[in-house]
Amino acid sequence: MVQRELYMEKLRRLKDKDVIKVITGVRRCGKSYLLQLFIDELIDSGISEENIILINFDSIKYKNIRRQDELDELVLDLINNIQGHMYLFFDEIQNVKFWEKSIVSYYTDLDCDIYITGSNSNLLSGELSTHLTGRYMEIRMYPFSFNEFCDYKLESLDLDESDENLLRYYKRQWLDEFIWQGSFPFSLSISSEDRFDYLQDIFNSILYNDLIERYSIRDINILNKLISFLLDNVGNVFSSNSISNFLKSENVSVSAVTIQNYLKYIENTCLFNRVPREDIKGKELLKTNEKYYVVDTGFIQAIRGKNRYDNRGRVIENIVFLELIKRGYSVTIGKLNGFEIDFLCRKNNEIFYVQVAERIHEGNIDREFGSLLKLKDNYPKYVVSADEDDKSMHGIRHISLLDFLIDF
Repeated sequence: MVQRELYMEKLRRLKDKDVIKVITGVRRCGKSYLLQLFIDELIDSGISEENIILINFDSIKYKNIRRQDELDELVLDLINNIQGHMYLFFDEIQNVKFWEKSIVSYYTDLDCDIYITGSNSNLLSGELSTHLTGRYMEIRMYPFSFNEFCDYKLESLDLDESDENLLRYYKRQWLDEFIWQGSFPFSLSISSEDRFDYLQDIFNSILYNDLIERYSIRDINILNKLISFLLDNVGNVFSSNSISNFLKSENVSVSAVTIQNYLKYIENTCLFNRVPREDIKGKELLKTNEKYYVVDTGFIQAIRGKNRYDNRGRVIENIVFLELIKRGYSVTIGKLNGFEIDFLCRKNNEIFYVQVAERIHEGNIDREFGSLLKLKDNYPKYVVSADEDDKSMHGIRHISLLDFLIDF
């Protein structure tokens, strides 16, 4: 049973703090499971079950709650006889129209600690952010990290975990599976043959429920082609105009404005992360030519049917990006005098650079290390690749992908 400690620790720190806890993330990444883990921990700490209310809007029990007034009536009925401090959990709350107004009123009037989840990053763009500036904290959740993936795998093995060589052997075998078949929690409990079908089901749910229905999208063909383009171009720099031109070459006419709108909708579903470029010298974000990374690389093969050796370097770059943001780093693409640094990473007062390659060999050493060498500051610089042997040079540290994912 994977404890999702990265997120549980955040919830523990925020418990009973005067903020609404907002957990966002792509469908089926484990948000409901996380709430139950936290509720179990509250009960174990001595909090009465009567003071804990969980409403899951995907449950048949509450699926008919679709408006603010229906939600208020339900909550008032549930808390009617509760004495003392309450813990209110609302799972997939975006299904309720004008839910923000209700949450604001509970926060204002009740003696409670509030936790909400949603599968849409746009969850915080309404009245919650308008009326509660500084009164909520967002926790973005993702499918398993590689360490969580390995924890799940180890539960089924009778393995001496003190044997580091044996443990590393298994993790090396699991890395390829992690990259190409994804790390959605439930997918690990089913066979590899069924895993891509499961990913396709998640994708279809996002496509129809979070995109087509939510945003009343009529031209589904354009939406599908756009998502296919993003999956085929993870880690590539492009603009709305370049996508528009590409689609025109496919005999699909669509304006750059429509593409910009669709890209925002797709980003809101948490299916992709948009990463802007930053002028390192001028220290400003650039307005054109961004990158998009998919939330789980299993989608690339499940949806596009790509051979696992196609575009492997870009897929590894996607994996490195996901690990960085799972660990709480703010990430941009660095640009310096015509050269590109894959990732400029920040957290608190920490700053460092990361360049990613599939393999490092004589033919690409200058490209992978050269851009970092042009940086004249003293921030740490790393190159991550699938190579196991240490290729560090010129003060730039090389880290194997396996070591980066296990313990960066």
